[in-house]
Amino acid sequence: MEGIQIDEYRVGALKDIALLKTHGYVDTNTSPELQKVLGLTIEQGVCQFIIDMGAVQYVSSAGWGVFVGEIRRLQEKGGDLKITQMSSEVYEVFEMLEFHRILSNYDSIEEAIEDFDFYRELNNTVPATSHSHALASVSDEEIADSSFISEKSRTLNHVPVETMSPSSKPGRFNHSREIDETLLPMNEKIKKIVLENPILGAWGLKRMLYSPRFGYTKIGLFKLNKILKSLSLNTKTKRFRYFRSR
Repeated sequence: MEGIQIDEYRVGALKDIALLKTHGYVDTNTSPELQKVLGLTIEQGVCQFIIDMGAVQYVSSAGWGVFVGEIRRLQEKGGDLKITQMSSEVYEVFEMLEFHRILSNYDSIEEAIEDFDFYRELNNTVPATSHSHALASVSDEEIADSSFISEKSRTLNHVPVETMSPSSKPGRFNHSREIDETLLPMNEKIKKIVLENPILGAWGLKRMLYSPRFGYTKIGLFKLNKILKSLSLNTKTKRFRYFRSR
């Protein structure tokens, strides 16, 4: 395998996000160099990272292991590590090894920066009882349970998920929905979930789609990400904007 080249930049509104533009191959021979760069930058007090993989041809399990190992340390410090611009070949391995459960990925560097800056602003301005704060502690099992999500959405947003019948009193909701959500087109199912839970990422959306409420709809993450992009819902920032606009 060929070598690796890593160029480091500081980006974001506060210039405290480390952007590592990576070129070449991330394998057993080169991953120690990547580990060293990450470690030195973390020692400088940086805990927000974007790894640009637009020029990476191959990532071995050892390379993915570096990212998975570091993200845990970063999250303990309140930080995160995001991957951007993976090629289709790299993404296929990324999904096959199920690293999408651990690492966030974006189509562009700009989207990853925007996500960091958006959540920093959100955390500084929204009370602890907000929708984002409460859902941040929701487990995968609870996300898969559509009844939990509906209840959580009603409680946090003060907006009924189910339709209210004309004779209903304020605060009482009719639990029979007007439409059969299992028959909705894929795009409408996705938009409905986003409107109730904008903090969910692609994996959470996939889990929600494959629930009794939506007729156990199956979809691959690659296809789901393409649909999200076509709906302009492919970042958490865009999903929150869509949520707030309705």
